[in-house]
Amino acid sequence: MGRLGVDLYPLQTGVGLDRVETFGKFLGGSPANVAVAAARLGRRTALVSRTGADAFGTYLRRELKDFGVDDRWVAEVEEYPTPVTFCALFPPDDFPLTFYRRPKAPDLEIHPHELDLDAIRAARVFWATGTGLSAEPSRAATLAALKARSGRELTVLDLDWRPMFWTDPAAARPYYAEALRYATVAVGNLDEVEVGTGEREPYAAARALLAGGRGDGDGGGLRLAVVKQGPRGVLALAADGTCAEVPPLPVEVVNGLGAGDAFGGALVHGLLAGWDLDTVLRHANAAGAIVAGRLACSSAMPYAREITEALAAGSGTLPESVGSGTLPESPGSGTPPGEG
Repeated sequence: MGRLGVDLYPLQTGVGLDRVETFGKFLGGSPANVAVAAARLGRRTALVSRTGADAFGTYLRRELKDFGVDDRWVAEVEEYPTPVTFCALFPPDDFPLTFYRRPKAPDLEIHPHELDLDAIRAARVFWATGTGLSAEPSRAATLAALKARSGRELTVLDLDWRPMFWTDPAAARPYYAEALRYATVAVGNLDEVEVGTGEREPYAAARALLAGGRGDGDGGGLRLAVVKQGPRGVLALAADGTCAEVPPLPVEVVNGLGAGDAFGGALVHGLLAGWDLDTVLRHANAAGAIVAGRLACSSAMPYAREITEALAAGSGTLPESVGSGTLPESPGSGTPPGEG
């Protein structure tokens, strides 16, 4: 549930947007990309979002369908245009974004009364983002959706901190704290967990997330905190004390923006499959590395066989390919084929 828009990526690297002559057009928005990433791994996914009543909105709904993402809960908003995001590419670690979401993005116009709460409750995983908390009515809708998930095992809050959507971090923190009451899994990078908890040291931040997500007294309670540390890899700490820390997979970076979304799709895939925490993180890291080595986000999301190939090769730098290949769930063994 959340952000959806058009990403325009330059077909030249190392130059500012003022000098770029040609762009590629792609489906974008972090929750949309996570849905695409999970669909690439064989999961049935759907998106709750909004577009403008314009040609870009038509394009996005068509792309979602082509990627295998159910778009029945993606509606049009007459008042606002579909947002567009430009990115400049300065590999390996500088990818400045320019958001065109004024006066307001349609995906912030999701109203609580419009939610299909029965579908949200029924989903095996529900994924919401911090951006959805940045404005009304999306804030109330996001909290209502999270609250409806009470008692469900996998309710994910992606902290998704984007400073341009808030006046300051202090304004965001109370809403993050409320959302964490209803989540069972929290995911964020170092900047995001600092906004959510005030802590930047990974273990301290993970512990603070778990302490803050104590639940609403009706089956809630944060069970897993995932802290992405960039070149240091990723840390996951569970409420039962289980801990895993996995280094990144090397990759020749082209565009690092979609890596976190690929990580998210692979994370929920592995959690649904019942894999152990270390295996989940290794596969999620590999998915992120593969996308960082490609230009696009949505269309670059890897298939399961590509993740397996990257892990075997020890590198996320792979050629893009077409076709599918999914790893079946292994709830009993917790180990994907070829990994044991």
